[in-house]
Amino acid sequence: MTTEQKKKYGYWQWRTLIVLMLGYAFYYFVRKNFSVVMPALETELGITKVQLGLFLTLNGIVYGLSRFANGFLADRFSRRKLMASGLFLSAAANFFICFSPAMDSFVDVLDTEGKATMALVYIIGSVWVLNGYFQGMGVPPCMSLMAHWIRPQELATKQSIWNASHSIGAGLISVICAFILDHLGYSAWQLCFAVPASIAVVGAFILLFALKDTPSSVGLPELEDMDDGVASSAGDNDKETVLTGVAFKRFISRLVFRNPLIWILAVSNFCIYVVRFTILDWGATFLTQYKGMEISQAGSVVAASEIIGGIAGMLVAGWFTDRFMQSRAHRTCLFCTVGATVAFFLFWKTPADMNWLAAVFLCLSSFFVYGPQALLGIAASNQATKHACATANGILGVFGYASTTVSGLGFGYLAQHFGWNSVFMVSVIVGIVGSVVIAVMWKADADGYAKAGRIIEDIKKSTDISGQGKDS
Repeated sequence: MTTEQKKKYGYWQWRTLIVLMLGYAFYYFVRKNFSVVMPALETELGITKVQLGLFLTLNGIVYGLSRFANGFLADRFSRRKLMASGLFLSAAANFFICFSPAMDSFVDVLDTEGKATMALVYIIGSVWVLNGYFQGMGVPPCMSLMAHWIRPQELATKQSIWNASHSIGAGLISVICAFILDHLGYSAWQLCFAVPASIAVVGAFILLFALKDTPSSVGLPELEDMDDGVASSAGDNDKETVLTGVAFKRFISRLVFRNPLIWILAVSNFCIYVVRFTILDWGATFLTQYKGMEISQAGSVVAASEIIGGIAGMLVAGWFTDRFMQSRAHRTCLFCTVGATVAFFLFWKTPADMNWLAAVFLCLSSFFVYGPQALLGIAASNQATKHACATANGILGVFGYASTTVSGLGFGYLAQHFGWNSVFMVSVIVGIVGSVVIAVMWKADADGYAKAGRIIEDIKKSTDISGQGKDS
């Protein structure tokens, strides 16, 4: 690669990374706003914790399935269009919830006391579940774009930088919504949907016009064609031709669906997401109800745990992985999962009159949680290679958001009927299980490119150049 090409490549790599960070932070604006507004929905509309937990659970399940389905699309079609469309549709869902009480002129969605009837509960719940599908159009394009623009040896560090968008988005929206509710009261809950949605619409257009799908689309060589002996023992000039049609399906089957490492990562993702969502989805609620904080204080603590704890945790974990673990992200995940579990246990056991210490432990738990939250996806990307990374991360997404069966409906039920102590106990147990599962993968290679090369050679022997079987 010439000096001019290297300069151009560096520009486009960082431009892609920054735009993806900005875009996915906007995704969180129209997703995690719901978590902050839940106490207001409970107070103003009378929606119960069990109902709110059900919304979170169904949203999470649909989100996970959407990530899986859109993983296939992101590996085959335009990633920038897919990501921009999802953000726009998610904004539309938030606008719909914002104006849903106005439907009372046509349908009885409010009772005489201004509380939600079951009709409004169903409407808000259904739209939020649909929003789960739209949200699932965000991560797969990001994973695929980064695998196309970033070398495997740098992926842990640079994708961890992108992953900070989770905490930036969740933290900022926690502050914005907490500010609205604290200064205007719980009755202003609709603004917590309208304001983020307006910002997200702008973000959708930024994604559409600022991203490019591959280096070749801006006149640069693909990663495997660059110098320095990069990325992959799977590199052949006709690789892209081989990975089409039946050949592509066989490649996906062997490198993803029949790869035990992907399933270990997926189960680990389930466990870490239970702990993560306990903090992110219920944080504002249990800090006010269990720790006795004001909503503005609780929102600030959640924001701090995301922005300070989360971002620092991801950046340190990514740097540590490439610097000391030879890019073996799964090893760093083990240390982080243990740390997150211990910190959350200490938060739980902190005396009620020491909220400052509880806040420290909650931030520390987020610091450790966001290591594996970022690195498990990076490990899956490296194991599945750039050609199947979105599909592999789709599987992790299904498991990660299947965790909302526990953290959403399950914790809503436990909190309402048995108190918050039962919620914290289950979270700690799940964290211990997650630590054991990821430890099984300790000796695994850093990536699957050598394995992918062998698979491609096997496929070549049984397929013609069109990717169809010799006997087809």
